[in-house]
Amino acid sequence: MARDAIRNDVSDARRRVMARLGWSLVWLLALGISVEFLVAAYGKYHALDSAAYAMFMTRRGWLWLHLAGGAVMLVLGPLQFFSQWRGRALRWHRWAGRVYLIAMLVAFIGACGLIATSPAPLSIRLAFSMTAAMLLTTALMGFIAIRRRRVPVHQRWMMRNYVVALAPAIFRLSLPAAIALGQVPTPALIATLLWMSWLVPLLMFESVRWWLRVRAGAVPLPITPMTNAP
Repeated sequence: MARDAIRNDVSDARRRVMARLGWSLVWLLALGISVEFLVAAYGKYHALDSAAYAMFMTRRGWLWLHLAGGAVMLVLGPLQFFSQWRGRALRWHRWAGRVYLIAMLVAFIGACGLIATSPAPLSIRLAFSMTAAMLLTTALMGFIAIRRRRVPVHQRWMMRNYVVALAPAIFRLSLPAAIALGQVPTPALIATLLWMSWLVPLLMFESVRWWLRVRAGAVPLPITPMTNAP
């Protein structure tokens, strides 16, 4: 019996280590994508006479709102996930969470302004709109969960929100990759990549979360906002 107990303890410890390692790799990848995007965005837009403003010349205000809010989200997101379980950081986590949500609203408003004033085809504007809608929806679900003191649910929805927030960064990498593979940047391709920039990462996130929970011996329940195990 003692040996079985020891084996179980060792097995549980290994599963916890694997889960932590898995999530660490996921968030390190997300952090790398965020940093690359922020550096690239600064390089493109820090000079007010930059050629990158060509299509935004009459709507730079909306672009600045979107970039400013998005930058704060990309910086604060990983810090939130690494500090939220530490007692001393709980107060900081709450205030940073409020700033994160405000930044999300700023980015969302900027996105709405850009979409409303965009001359792009309907398919592209629709793809942008769905990305913005998912950003708002996941944040709202996370906010509702924490107001009801359902912390695990809150954590998962905010992780989903951050994954969606990475969509512009992933799109920026995927479009040149598609062109390098011989694809023509048509409106249909751009719209498809916009959809995939948040759909594919979100599916990957849910798959990793499911796999890690299976490895830990707990198969997750179906996603539903009315339970504690979405």
